[in-house]
Amino acid sequence: MEFWKQLCAEHGISPGTMIYTGILSTLYFRHDNVMILDGILEEYATEGTDRKDVFFYQADDEHYIPRSVLLDLEPRVINSIVSSQYKNLFNPENIYMSKHGGGAGNIWASGYDQGEHHYEEVFDIIDREADGSDSLEGFLVCHSIAGGTGSGMGSYMLERLNDRFPKKLIQTYSVFPNQDEISDVVVQPYNSLLTLKRLTQNADCVVVLDNTALHRIAAERLHMEKPSFSQINQLVSIVMSSSTTTLRYPGYMNNDLIGLIASLIPTPRLHFLMTGYTPLTTDSQVANVRKTTVLDVMRRLLQPKNMMVSTPVSRHANHCYISILNIIQGEVDPTQVHKSLQRIRERKLAQFIPWGPASIQVALSRKSPYIQSAHRVSGLMMANHTSIASLFERTIKSYDKLRKREAFMDMFKKERIFKDNLDEFDDSREVLQQLIDEYHAATKPDYISWGTQQAVAAAEKS
Repeated sequence: MEFWKQLCAEHGISPGTMIYTGILSTLYFRHDNVMILDGILEEYATEGTDRKDVFFYQADDEHYIPRSVLLDLEPRVINSIVSSQYKNLFNPENIYMSKHGGGAGNIWASGYDQGEHHYEEVFDIIDREADGSDSLEGFLVCHSIAGGTGSGMGSYMLERLNDRFPKKLIQTYSVFPNQDEISDVVVQPYNSLLTLKRLTQNADCVVVLDNTALHRIAAERLHMEKPSFSQINQLVSIVMSSSTTTLRYPGYMNNDLIGLIASLIPTPRLHFLMTGYTPLTTDSQVANVRKTTVLDVMRRLLQPKNMMVSTPVSRHANHCYISILNIIQGEVDPTQVHKSLQRIRERKLAQFIPWGPASIQVALSRKSPYIQSAHRVSGLMMANHTSIASLFERTIKSYDKLRKREAFMDMFKKERIFKDNLDEFDDSREVLQQLIDEYHAATKPDYISWGTQQAVAAAEKS
């Protein structure tokens, strides 16, 4: 929801305005004298050169409707959206809730089975939206990996999207659980493992949004004692809107989704990206604005404290960057970018893989003219770093602890996918372990031949 709020603000789209159209003769007036304008362009935004059609389309009365499908198995979150200021912005036909409204009970298997049950109705909506696109490039999927609906139903939808649109790109924004807090979801390691298998096999790009790091940034950098869901979601919306800014404010490079991520993912399986953003400020901190330069922004993006993933990104560790894309927003002279890259290279601020080109790629993008910013320059880093494997190692470690005790298995055995056996768990663990092994192999000079060696070893075993 915060993402769509951000997009409406950046494109000058009104979320909802009530205009009285009758003659005001009393303090009370009938509803038929009120015209509600949702998705209408503000007057100051009518001459903009931004591409609103990437995430919105125009209805017959020319108001803008998000190209989005909202899915849930229980009504709480969607009800909060349809009762908010933005309730008339979305197409009501694109909001789908399970009729029984019971949710998935935080069980991946329940969400997965219900996904299969609701498949036809959901894909009727998706097909209609896809057919209404002039040039469909791919899908962006936002979900959590730890609960029941986002993980289970999300996994099923990922598989079906891949089957149904094999040539379209699938990029996910996947929320990983907070490891610093004791979770209410006791089967979180099971859910995460089963979802990560699908993200490995069915997504082309996964932007990792780690709740552990997001809460750390909110506490340490933004000085929020107990950040709310809305405040954490605002951090997520900054990442999402900044990562798509070159699509919505196109230049001569990185103006399509494939071009944006192709350079970040040199091999198919190593497609899990971490992000960093700077400068981050709250409304109360605007008075303490510092000077921002391209070098300052690019240097800060490489600092671990600005990373939105809780992994050990250190210059002295064995891990290294596979690729980096910095999206720099604001009024920037390209010569400043060149000098900044030269300075970073001289000081060896980033350790790259030994088997590929070692360079930071930079995409320059305009800022929205409709939002006042206290900073002249801001930046988002999208990075493919081998230390992301530590996040998966943590998941396997938590899973092994539960599996060793066969804890909470009855919850999964009730569902169809686990009725006969628990092979799906073993397969998922094997897929994730192979992914971890590949990330570790990517730190070594012989990575290019590693895949061939693995294939030969597998053939010998069989």
